[in-house]
Amino acid sequence: MPVNPEVGASSVPPREVYSVSRLNREVRVLLERGLGVVWIEGELSNFSQPASGHWYFSLKDRDAQLRCAMFRMKNVLVGFTPRPGMQVLIRGRVSVYEARGEYQLIADTLEEAGVGALKREFERLKIRLAAEGLFAPERKRALPRFPRRIGVITSPSGAALHDILHVLARRYPPAGVLIYPTLVQGADAAPALVAALRSASARAECDVLILARGGGSLEDLWAFNDERVARAIHASTLPVVSGVGHEVDFTIADFVADLRAPTPSGAAELVTPDGAAWLQSVARTSQRLHGAMRRELQVSAARFSAAAHRLQLSHPGVRLHQQMQRLDDMTQRLAGAARANLQRDRLRLMDARGGLLRNSPQHRVQEFLARQHNAGARLEQALKAQLARAAHRLALLQRALHTVSPLATLTRGFAIVTRADGTVVTDAAAIEVGAQIEARLARGSIAARVTGRKP
Repeated sequence: MPVNPEVGASSVPPREVYSVSRLNREVRVLLERGLGVVWIEGELSNFSQPASGHWYFSLKDRDAQLRCAMFRMKNVLVGFTPRPGMQVLIRGRVSVYEARGEYQLIADTLEEAGVGALKREFERLKIRLAAEGLFAPERKRALPRFPRRIGVITSPSGAALHDILHVLARRYPPAGVLIYPTLVQGADAAPALVAALRSASARAECDVLILARGGGSLEDLWAFNDERVARAIHASTLPVVSGVGHEVDFTIADFVADLRAPTPSGAAELVTPDGAAWLQSVARTSQRLHGAMRRELQVSAARFSAAAHRLQLSHPGVRLHQQMQRLDDMTQRLAGAARANLQRDRLRLMDARGGLLRNSPQHRVQEFLARQHNAGARLEQALKAQLARAAHRLALLQRALHTVSPLATLTRGFAIVTRADGTVVTDAAAIEVGAQIEARLARGSIAARVTGRKP
């Protein structure tokens, strides 16, 4: 039977061809979404740390191995440098290194296997006791401000006890110290701590208890993570301050105790007041009290003075004195007013008299005579001044006339020659020989006859 080539071609599904990169990418997504975060324990090997700071290593057991990577932002939080052969516990997610098509574990937490088990046990106990209310803040008891006796539960041979006693003696010597010796490390430490806590609580010889131990590893401090110790602290009738390990160490006892100190010395400081500071505080309080007393006395004295002053002002004798003073004041004011009125009337009388004198006929006649005399004197002065000015002008004119007058020239040896008819001769050619002429000199004149001429 013939087959339709179009029908046969359409019945075959189209091929979906993956690239290598796409396949590795989708495999990575499937692994990361399918498995999520996992915990894996094994032996560490092939450890390397390039310049980038990232860690690359293998995790193996007896039958298989797994490539692992831990990036720098995560491995800086580990707290130790991994070594080949170390048994470790890793938390991470399964992924694929797409460039090589290798599946690997991307780690975000790495810890030693034994320590990891202890930490998990620590977290489980912490959650369970917190759910029971052993860590509740409302059950925490306040510490006494001035304890008379302080109990110390610790090893009698440890350095922690020496540090605590040194701080107590320095800060608050009056307080007595009672030591409850006990083990603080090892398998028998937890029962010994419980017995010491119960004994101190039952005997009630102290005001506060310090539960202390020096620093160490997680295994060394494990007795303070024991549930029995936690419940003994919770059942104690006395306030308990924990000072276990260093500042970075946290134990279950720290959470159950009424107060946690970072170190044993810190616990000793928390349970005692600072003696020197208290003495300074008492001194400051004493100074403030004395100051307050002085201020109160000053206020009382001021009030007494004010009351005495008011009483003095209200005394009848004072009122009488005031009335007498007021009478004297009014008398002086009345006399002053009378004098002022008399003075005012005197001035008015003098003004009226002056006005009468100014308006009388005799005064007017004298005033007109004085004005006439003044006018005559001014007229005479004006005439004299006018005559002086005229004389001065005449002198000036005379000097000017004399300056331009021919007579002034004659005084210098010159002469004025005139004809018989009186005309002035100014040119020798204009006069004839034998003519009669007259020469006028500065003083007198001469009659002459022309005998000859020169050009």
